[in-house]
Amino acid sequence: MIKVLIIDDSALVRQILTKILDAASGIKVVGTAADPYIAREKIKELNPDVLTLDVEMPRMDGVTFLGNLMRLRPMPVVMISTLTEQGADVTLRALENGAVDFVSKPKIDVAEQLNDYSDEIVNKVRMAAQAHVQPLKKRKLVTPGQASEKNTADAILTKSAGKGHFRITDKIIGIGSSTGGTEAIKDVLANLPPDMPGIVISQHIPAAFSGSFAQRVDQLTALTVIEAKDRQQILPGHVYIAPGDRHLVVKRDGARYICTLNDGPLVNRHKPSVDVMFRSLAQNVGSNAISVMLTGMGDDGAEGAGEMKANGAPVIIQDEKTSVVWGMPGEVYKRGYADEVLPLSKIGERLVTLSRD
Repeated sequence: MIKVLIIDDSALVRQILTKILDAASGIKVVGTAADPYIAREKIKELNPDVLTLDVEMPRMDGVTFLGNLMRLRPMPVVMISTLTEQGADVTLRALENGAVDFVSKPKIDVAEQLNDYSDEIVNKVRMAAQAHVQPLKKRKLVTPGQASEKNTADAILTKSAGKGHFRITDKIIGIGSSTGGTEAIKDVLANLPPDMPGIVISQHIPAAFSGSFAQRVDQLTALTVIEAKDRQQILPGHVYIAPGDRHLVVKRDGARYICTLNDGPLVNRHKPSVDVMFRSLAQNVGSNAISVMLTGMGDDGAEGAGEMKANGAPVIIQDEKTSVVWGMPGEVYKRGYADEVLPLSKIGERLVTLSRD
C-alpha cells in the first residue's frame, strides 16, 4: 500500500485529490496539510511514501519546502503545478530541487478532463513510489499529453526496410527522456565542449515548459541550447529541444540536416515522441547518429533505438542505479538494443569519445 500525504492550501483540491487517490487500488491517503509547516509535522507522524505538493502556498512556497525536505529527508514528491509559462519556471525549479514529476492543477469544472487527470495522477504517484530519490546535496545542480490509444511511430513516419545510404558525414546525437529527464539532460550537457555534433532532444514536457527549459539549460553549458523551430538547420555546438506539442523529425536537406516539427497524433501517448525522433535519425542519419536513452517512465523510444542500432548507430542507455525511473532505458535493455549501459556521470564523457571516432 502506497501511503500519500497531500499538501495544498486549497481545501477543494485536497478533497478532489483524496477522492481520486483513495479510489485507486494500492494507494491510501493517510493525511492532508494546508501548508508546509503542518506538513512537516504530519510527515514525522504519518511516515508517507509519497507527497503531492502544491507549488504555490502561503507561509512557505512549495519549492522552498521541497528544497529543505530533500536535504533533510529525501522522499518522492509529485508537484501540483499550473501549466503556464509562469508556472513553468517554478516547476522546473522544483524538479531541480528533487521533485520526481509534476501534474497540473485539477480542472474541477470539466468531468471528462477530470477522468483523464485521475489516470495521470494515479500513475505518477505509483511511479513516484518506486523512484530512486537522492538527497539534494548529492544532486548536480550545474511531463505531457496522454491518450488512451497508443499509436506507434508509423503514425508519423513509415518504417523503412534495410539500411539506408548516407552521403552526409556529419554526426548527430539524439537524446530521449521522460520522468527525471530534465535534470539528467543538464548533467549530460553541462560539461560537453562547444565543438560537439548537433544534438536533438525529445523530452516529455508540456508545451508551456519546453521553451523555458531550453533557456535554463542554455545557461549551464558551453553549447547553444534552443527550442527547435521548423526547418531549422542542425549545426555543430547546438542543442535542439523539441517543443512540448510537436514531434521532432530530423531530415536531410541537400548537404545539411534540418529539424522539422510534426503536429501529428500522439505516439506512445506522447508528443514529442522519442520513437519518432529516433526513427528519423535511423532513416536519415544512419550510422552517423548516436542514440542516448535517459531516465523515463514507459517504453517510448525503445523501438526507435532498435531501428537506430539496425542502421549502425551506437545505443547508450542510462543505468538503473542513476535513473529516477528505469522504464524507457530498461525497455531498450530488455529488448537487447543497448550497446552500453552507463551511469549518468559517464554519458557525456562517452559522447565526446564517440563523436570524435
